[in-house]
Amino acid sequence: MPARKAYKGAPMEGMIATWYAKNTAKLDADFKDCARRIAAKLAPGARVLEVAPGPGYLAVELAKLGPYRITGLDISRSFVRMASEYAARAGVDVAFRHGDAAALPFPDDSFDFIVCRAAFKNFSDPVGPLREMHRALRPQGQALVIDMRRDASNEAIDSAVGEMHLGRVDAFLTRATFKLMLRKRAYSRDDFQRMAAATSFGRADIADEPLGFDVWLSK
Repeated sequence: MPARKAYKGAPMEGMIATWYAKNTAKLDADFKDCARRIAAKLAPGARVLEVAPGPGYLAVELAKLGPYRITGLDISRSFVRMASEYAARAGVDVAFRHGDAAALPFPDDSFDFIVCRAAFKNFSDPVGPLREMHRALRPQGQALVIDMRRDASNEAIDSAVGEMHLGRVDAFLTRATFKLMLRKRAYSRDDFQRMAAATSFGRADIADEPLGFDVWLSK
């Protein structure tokens, strides 16, 4: 019997991972802003897990802001390698490792904060990672899921891609990926509440953005 696939779509390895890393690097201001918002929630020395960090841009920006203990876990071995190399070049200490979001390789009560940005819609078992986040959080810990919304408009997608300042071909491919593939995988506000209700989180606090949601979950 084949092993359960942890993600939807093609694996983010090799050339696909390299293309994704090149394009998302253009979102430097977004990663910095997201890191600042998370840092405002953290005490010095907080233990933070980023689930599906990809090339590691957010985790590295957060590591620059304070004395936090940051770990990144990704299903892509290419991303684990890229993120580790990126953190080394940036001179920050972030531990990136390979693993499945639906089976976090960490003990109970390991982290003060868990974040998952732009990856949740790609999980084949979305409730599983939420259950694992709750288990791995310390009491009073928080999780933040940032992702695309199913009702994102074409205008919101075009605006977001425009802010990436991509070349003509990469912009076309990125818009098509959002509109024809990623939007179909994305969830609604009600979907997130149903998923939270199926876990020990019970409910979520959801903030709307033009392209997506900030989904806050508290233990």
